Amino acid sequence: MQVNRNFSNLATSYLFTEVARKQREYSAAHPEAEIIRLSIGDVTRPLVPAVIDAMTRAVAEMGKAETFRGYGDEQGYGFLREAIKKYYAGKGVALTLEEIFISDGAKSDVGNILNIFSTDNIVAVPDPVYPVYVDTNIMDGRKVMLLDANAENGFLPMPGEEHADIIYICSPNNPTGAVYNKEQLTAWVDYALAHDAVILFDAAYEAFINDAALPTSIYQIPGAEKCAIELCSLSKTAGFTGTRCGYTIVPKALVKDDASLNAMWLRRQTTKFNGVPYIVQRGAEAVFTPEGMAECKENIAHYRENAKVMGAAFDKLGLRYCGGVHSPYIWLHCPDGMTSWEYFDVLLSEYHIVGTPGSGFGKNGEGYIRLTAFNTAENTKKAVERLTK
Repeated sequence: MQVNRNFSNLATSYLFTEVARKQREYSAAHPEAEIIRLSIGDVTRPLVPAVIDAMTRAVAEMGKAETFRGYGDEQGYGFLREAIKKYYAGKGVALTLEEIFISDGAKSDVGNILNIFSTDNIVAVPDPVYPVYVDTNIMDGRKVMLLDANAENGFLPMPGEEHADIIYICSPNNPTGAVYNKEQLTAWVDYALAHDAVILFDAAYEAFINDAALPTSIYQIPGAEKCAIELCSLSKTAGFTGTRCGYTIVPKALVKDDASLNAMWLRRQTTKFNGVPYIVQRGAEAVFTPEGMAECKENIAHYRENAKVMGAAFDKLGLRYCGGVHSPYIWLHCPDGMTSWEYFDVLLSEYHIVGTPGSGFGKNGEGYIRLTAFNTAENTKKAVERLTK
């Protein structure tokens, strides 16, 4: 028996696990400290009434023989896929139900989608980057090519001369909060078409974009249906971090190496996935109703206001940062030349605030720290007061 030795090329622990460990140890040593967590991107507001009502009705259905549901379609119930289809139509994007796959969250699909690609592919990912993109490819043994994202290019790397087969794009970006405009995404679609490559477009934070000129889907770019897979989640849109529901779009027009990626993904899902619970899918369906959308937008407005409060404070302090406008994340430049982990320790020990060290997202993240707007207004203002006094 042999193990997958590619795991030895990974960091010993996952970034957010290490952050949580340090916080626990500090709290144990200083039980009097009131810690404010601005690190992990976990929502703090509850599920909206429209979702709770739908899930409550679904629970009642599961208690009656005539409405009980057992196994459902692995790609998701038709009612939810129809709701997502209409949501995309509102963006000017036409989808078929067969192109929509319901999942238990974008994070799972970001890793699982690699099942349909050869390990010989060259993978391009921005640096800094959400660790899952890199780690899942390292686990499989693929060659990873890092694209420099820095202050000079607005943390939005553009295509170069080097060839890549798979390209990860996250917009709005995690961790930097930067957002690609239409012209920039068009350049990436043109590159993918020219190189016969596939873009894996992570749209988990699309609901935070509040400028109609900025794309919220890769399919708003002509030709993207021939070169892109879009992954999205209701975790940030509707607070489903603990409920788990997302969706992945694989267009039927996406054919590579004489194979339909849509058919391959369907085959993978029907073999390795049993679907998202009926109760959860009914709740997700309610997100896309007029009532659900309005209620979810109120929550997103709350997080946007938190980001605005933090940004105003950093402006007052003369600190450099990115994000916080179309994103729940602020990518803060560490003051006084401190490294990411040094500033992490200062924030924790002196201000009792937990952030996420930028170096954990890649070499270009050194000297930055990611702060999240996912908290209460009270805690956000309290954190700002501590920093500005």
